[in-house]
Amino acid sequence: MPLPTASARSLKHTRRVICEGFKRDDGLWDIEAHLIDTKTFPMDYKDRDNGVIPPGEPLHGMSIRITIDMDLHILDAVSSMDYTPFNGCKEITEAYKQLIGLQIARGFTAKTKALFSGRSGCTHLLELLGPLATTAFQATHQEREQVENFWQDGDKKPPMLDTCHTLASNGPVVKEYWPHFYAHDDKIIPTHSVESTKATDEL
Repeated sequence: MPLPTASARSLKHTRRVICEGFKRDDGLWDIEAHLIDTKTFPMDYKDRDNGVIPPGEPLHGMSIRITIDMDLHILDAVSSMDYTPFNGCKEITEAYKQLIGLQIARGFTAKTKALFSGRSGCTHLLELLGPLATTAFQATHQEREQVENFWQDGDKKPPMLDTCHTLASNGPVVKEYWPHFYAHDDKIIPTHSVESTKATDEL
């Protein structure tokens, strides 16, 4: 269902965030996140050519790529800034090498905030790490699901159950797909599954 018709208005700012997951030929995965901010009016910035950012030219244009294995360990990380409001912004890109060695699991958000908040990072690259991490989970989920047999009968509760309204244990989806885990009352025990919210502990 689309949004209701809006009041009369004029566009001023657009932020585009695009995240993609790629399976590599060597069995690893590349996960990329890109952020672009544009305005519909010129902005004065002395660090840009002619001191102006023209309408439609990005104010921010930056990206992060991580390489992960099937256990969501980060094996490599690179970041780039093609468009920034200040020339000095690009000096922080190498800091994101500190992602190497982390695992996208419970506590990931807290760890990245500790590493890259304030003077230690870029606000916008830090914001990208949330959707980057959830994309890593989504991109690998089907293959991980096959390995871990989430859809099979058994004693192991599928980790995504009770993580959203549709996947509530007392709901029709669980009743159809996981009847052996269907709850016949409203006494649902919330789960804070690492797998289902693999990207961060706050999503």
